[in-house]
Amino acid sequence: MQTEARVGVVVEGGGLNTPSVVVEPPRQRQIDSASQLLAGGVAGAVSKTCTAPLARLTILFQIQGMHTDISGLKKADIWHEASRIVREEGVRAFWKGNLVTIAHRLPYSSISFYAFERYKNMLQVICGVENQGESVSADLCIRLLGGGLAGVTAASATYPLDLVRTRLAAQRNVIYYRGIWHALRTISKEERIRGLYKGLGATLLGVGPNLAISFSVYDTGRSYWHFHRPEDSPVLVSLACGSLSGIVASTVVYPLDLVRRRMQVEGSAGRARVYKRGILDAVRHITRTEGVRGLYRGILPEYYKVVPSVGIVFMTYEKVKQFLAEAIPPS
Repeated sequence: MQTEARVGVVVEGGGLNTPSVVVEPPRQRQIDSASQLLAGGVAGAVSKTCTAPLARLTILFQIQGMHTDISGLKKADIWHEASRIVREEGVRAFWKGNLVTIAHRLPYSSISFYAFERYKNMLQVICGVENQGESVSADLCIRLLGGGLAGVTAASATYPLDLVRTRLAAQRNVIYYRGIWHALRTISKEERIRGLYKGLGATLLGVGPNLAISFSVYDTGRSYWHFHRPEDSPVLVSLACGSLSGIVASTVVYPLDLVRRRMQVEGSAGRARVYKRGILDAVRHITRTEGVRGLYRGILPEYYKVVPSVGIVFMTYEKVKQFLAEAIPPS
């Protein structure tokens, strides 16, 4: 397998110096666009399937307090709610909505990974940065902006599936939506096409910074790690840096994610609307009725989920890219 050294940043005496040079981790032979899309899609599907139980717990805690049928969650902790799901709905209920999650995550992850690489390359050309690491500040800005643009692109293209996934996962004992297509048809009929994009504003406000932070922390952390410990396993590096990037990103944008979930659920199954005037109204209502802590309701299962989830998605992406680079002969 052909590899090449990459220019990066070097750390001397604990500080960042510019200009300077470091050998970044070797990269496998470049793969074509279709293979990049495939690698991203597989990574997202594997990650979401592995962490689906924690994802459903996060959603249930995020929407608690909105309606009387789920107010019983207020005094429950993660383990009590997990036990309730097993007792009342069965173990398979942890993966409720996972099919639509995969249907959403395949294109979402494909587009986000692919778009990040393309936006990053485009921004390097625009900024006149030929090699990563030539300028620390420019490199970080490119990663942040590229990740943000990739997130907005992927979220906009796949949003209806994300909304359907949330509503399927939020169902408890009463089944209103019987599957992906039934949910899409029902929402379109009862709430019109606009209903499929309910909460999109909060999503775009959150997903841009989320992927911007996630991709930039991952890219920067991996480069730093490989410079200091080049002999460490790439799998370990991907898991560790991916987990760190997930924690940082989730902490920063979690309130917007909570608002997004609640806006996606309101008005479903004949429920009354709670947040009638958009994102700011939702934030004001939550802080007034539940306090500032209400904006971080469910963050504990989110942390439990995001550490393996983001770690797995980056690790799987790197391994699938490596496999495809070795399996597909150079043109």
